Amino acid sequence: MCGIIGVVGSDDTLATLLEGLTRLEYRGYDSAGIALVRAGETWRARTASGTESVAALKEECLRAPKGFTSGIGHTRWATHGAPEAINAHPHLDCSGNIAIIHNGIIENHTEIKEDLESRGHIFTSVTDSEVLAHLIEEFRAQGLELMEAVRQGLLVVRGAFALAAMDATEPNVIVAARRISPLVVGTAPGATYLASDVPAILDRASAFYAVNDDEIVRLGPEGFRAIDLEGAPVRLHQLSIEWDLETAEKGGHDDFMSKEINEQPNAIRSTLLDRRRKDGTITFDEMRISDDELRDVKRVCLVAAGTSYHSALIAKYAIEKWARLGVDVDISSEYRYRDPIVEVGTLVIGVSQSGETIDTIQATREAQRRGAHVVAISNIVDSSMAREADAVIYTRAGLEVSVASTKAFVAQVAALELLALRLAQLRGTLPESEIDGLFQGLNAVSAQVQAVLDRRENIELVAKELMGAHDFFFIGRHVGFPTALEGALKLKELTYLHAEGYPGGELKHGPLALIEPGVVVIAIATDPAMHEKMLSNLSEVKARGASVVAVATDDDEMIESVADFVLRVPATEPMFTPMVDVVSLQMFAYAVARGLGRNVDRPRNLAKTVTVE
Repeated sequence: MCGIIGVVGSDDTLATLLEGLTRLEYRGYDSAGIALVRAGETWRARTASGTESVAALKEECLRAPKGFTSGIGHTRWATHGAPEAINAHPHLDCSGNIAIIHNGIIENHTEIKEDLESRGHIFTSVTDSEVLAHLIEEFRAQGLELMEAVRQGLLVVRGAFALAAMDATEPNVIVAARRISPLVVGTAPGATYLASDVPAILDRASAFYAVNDDEIVRLGPEGFRAIDLEGAPVRLHQLSIEWDLETAEKGGHDDFMSKEINEQPNAIRSTLLDRRRKDGTITFDEMRISDDELRDVKRVCLVAAGTSYHSALIAKYAIEKWARLGVDVDISSEYRYRDPIVEVGTLVIGVSQSGETIDTIQATREAQRRGAHVVAISNIVDSSMAREADAVIYTRAGLEVSVASTKAFVAQVAALELLALRLAQLRGTLPESEIDGLFQGLNAVSAQVQAVLDRRENIELVAKELMGAHDFFFIGRHVGFPTALEGALKLKELTYLHAEGYPGGELKHGPLALIEPGVVVIAIATDPAMHEKMLSNLSEVKARGASVVAVATDDDEMIESVADFVLRVPATEPMFTPMVDVVSLQMFAYAVARGLGRNVDRPRNLAKTVTVE
C-alpha cells in the first residue's frame, strides 16, 4: 500500500525523503512525489512510472531548490484515479501553499468535493485524497492554525487515513493524523520525522512513537505534541525498536510470511473499503463494463492458477448461490487448449495476485478474442491483466513478498464474493435486505481473522505434536473443499512434505486406501450444513489409525469425539468461512516449516510470479 515519509528541521531534507521512499518501495506503488516547504514557498515533484517512480523522482529532484529543511514524500498505490502523475501525491490546495499526502480512502469524498466546488475550489486530480487539501484550506481561511484546521477537516471526513499536511504560511510544521492506516513519529536532536513504517526513518531517528487511531500530531524541529479528535492532549506510546534495517522492513517479524499472515485483517478491510454507496449500490475501482452488460451475463468462467485458482473455486459457490449463474472454473494453463465455448453473455474473470501470471494473461486474452467480457482481479495496480481487461477489481492487500501467498488469497476471496453480491444485486436474485446483511457479515470477517491470529500458540502446539508426520490429507466439503486444497498447497510449498486436498466425500473413492497410522488428516469442519457428513468422514479415517486435526467453530461440542486436535475459529456465514479457516492452516504450515528449518519466504524451486508458460 501507499508509503509516507516526512521531516521537519533537517539540513538533509531531500536526501532523507528520497531515501525513505526507497525503503518504502517494498509496500508496492505506482507513483511517487515529494513537497518541500519553507516560508512562502512550496516546491513539488511527482512521477508516475510504475515501480520505477522513485528512481524517476530522484532525477526530477536534481533540479530542486536548496535550503529547504522540511518536506513530505509519498509512494501511491492507486485506488481513486488512474496511476498518473496528476493523481500522484502530494496534492495542493488552490493557493499552492498547502501540501498533503494521504494513505487510505475517504469514503465521503464525492459529497465533500461537490460542496467545495460549489464554493469555488478547483480540483486538479480525480483522487479522493485531494479533498483533504481543500478542506484544510477552508479552515485555514477562518484563521485556524494548521493543527486545528486539520482536526476540523477530519471531523468532516469518513474513512481510513494516514495524513500529513504542510503549509508554506506556517513553515517548519507538519501536522499528521491516523485512522486505521499506520503512522509513526521519530525524534532526533533538532529534527522530527514521520513515516508509515519504521524502516523509512530507522537510522535517522533515535526514538519512535506510535500514532493511534484518531490522534493528531504537530511536528516541529523541537519535537511534537498530540491531541485527539476532540482536541484533548494525548501522549503517544513510545516504541521499543531493537531491529536492524532488514528486520524493520519485515515489521519486526522474523520473515515476510509471518508479517503478511498478520496483515490479513487489514488486507480484507482495505479490499472492502469504500465499496458501497449511500444508496446501497456495490461499486468497484475500474468497472468499464456497464450495469446492463453485467445484468445480461448468462454464464461465468473463472481462470486462475495456484492459490488464485482456489479463491476462484470459492467464488463459484458464491456466484451460483447468490447470482444464480452457471460458473466454470479453469486452471488458466489449460483454458486455451480445450477450445472453450464462449457465447454471447459470457463473463470471464481472471484472478492473479501479480496480474502478470502468463498462463492467466493468455487465458483472458483468448477469452477476449472469442468475444467475452473480462474482469481482472489483481493486487497490483496497472498490471498487464489490469490494463488489458474490460474491468479490474483491485484487492488492496499491499505488496506480498513471500512466495507462498497468504494475504492476497483472503483479499481475492473478499473481492470475488463482493462481485458475486454485485451480480446478485443487478440480477435481482437476492433481496436488498439480504445483500445488506451479507455485506455487513463480509465486513465482520477481518475481526474474525484477527481472532484466529490471536490463537497462534495453540496452533504451534499442534504443529509441534505432529512434527514427525510425512503424509497429510486435507478434506473439506462445499467451500471447505477449496479451503482444504489451499491448506494442502501451503503445507507443500513451505515444508516439502506430501500433502493432498480432497472433498470429504471422495475418501471412499480411492484416498481411503492410503490412510494408515502415521498419516494426518486435517478437516475443515465449520459448515453446519455439512457437519454430520464431516463427522462421518473423520470417523472413517480415525478407525484406520490416522491422526485427526479439525478446524472447527468455537461452539462445536461434538468435534472432539472424532478429532485428536482441534483448531478453533469463530463461526461466520458459511460462504465466508474460507477467509477465516485458512488462517489456521497457514499458521500450521508455517509452524511446521519453521520447525523443519525451511526458508518460508523463498521455498525451493518456486517463484512469486510465473511469467513463462
